[in-house]
Amino acid sequence: MRIENDVNLKPYNTFGLPAVAKRLVRIREAADVRRIVDHPALGRAPKFVLGGGSNLVLTKDVEAVVLKVEIPGIRLLEERADAWIVEAGAGVVWHELVQWTLDHGYPGLENMALIPGTVGAAPVQNIGAYGIEVKDRLEAVEVMDLVTGRPALLPADVCRFGYRDSVFKQSDFGGLAGKSVITQVRFRLPKPWQPVLGYLELERKMAETGITAPDARQIFDWIVAVRRAKLPDPAVIGNAGSFFKNPVVTAEQCKDIIGRDPGIVHYPMPDGSVKLAAGWMIDACGWKGKTVGGAAVYDKQALVLVNKGEARGAEVVTLARAIQESVYGRFGIRLEPEPVVV
Repeated sequence: MRIENDVNLKPYNTFGLPAVAKRLVRIREAADVRRIVDHPALGRAPKFVLGGGSNLVLTKDVEAVVLKVEIPGIRLLEERADAWIVEAGAGVVWHELVQWTLDHGYPGLENMALIPGTVGAAPVQNIGAYGIEVKDRLEAVEVMDLVTGRPALLPADVCRFGYRDSVFKQSDFGGLAGKSVITQVRFRLPKPWQPVLGYLELERKMAETGITAPDARQIFDWIVAVRRAKLPDPAVIGNAGSFFKNPVVTAEQCKDIIGRDPGIVHYPMPDGSVKLAAGWMIDACGWKGKTVGGAAVYDKQALVLVNKGEARGAEVVTLARAIQESVYGRFGIRLEPEPVVV
């Protein structure tokens, strides 16, 4: 185990924001967590877990010990009559896992193609896209306790998943935020495979191509094309993907908003609630392309905030708060950011 001092974190967050980690340790296997817990200088120090840095806004240097999770490896753990169980290291790039499963004939993650970040961060945020969330495909999460160094295997039903939420983000009673490190994740990819197609972009692709029964690879290709067309590549333009959660309201609230803004994009949910398109609301308030210092609203997708080159975290936060106030003033809806602000 090697401790690095005064590490520049700009390459380790997809927004490309400047910050320095006073101490950083790379986690390349689960045993490294136990070594940190037992370390005389690091054991009792505050910890900050860092995966791909794709859901992060850094506003200052990080005093806590940064645990940079880089655990590799993907394998088919088990094949059952009703599912494939695939296990991946927490440091694996998420999109590479999606590609690997399709290359090996295990479909089920294709709707979440090209989501930035790592496998270990996926359950924390309960990432999702185009009708599928991680919770729908999760079997179990392997964690290491940051106090005892002991491992535990948590089945999906104890992870308290919600919309972009999980027990790993929660700090209340029973929450695991700051208390554990995810080292491996197991996914349950069901048999027989069934496509999930109920989104406008996919319906457009079917209409354009005439393919009414796409296979998993076709859905993957469509979603990659759609995301690349409307979302900036973090390697080119710094960003953290969708900056705000799509708000969920009651059917009555949605009816009131439609009365004022008939064009609002909305999606009825199975439980009777309605999900509103945050990007549409931000665009309707005139924010697309607007800037605060080096931070800007992406000109092709209002849900994405970008770093024009030399943005600081404080500028991103200022821009986000101004958008929140604007949307609240027009729609009475308080947008909630997705990224963690540090």
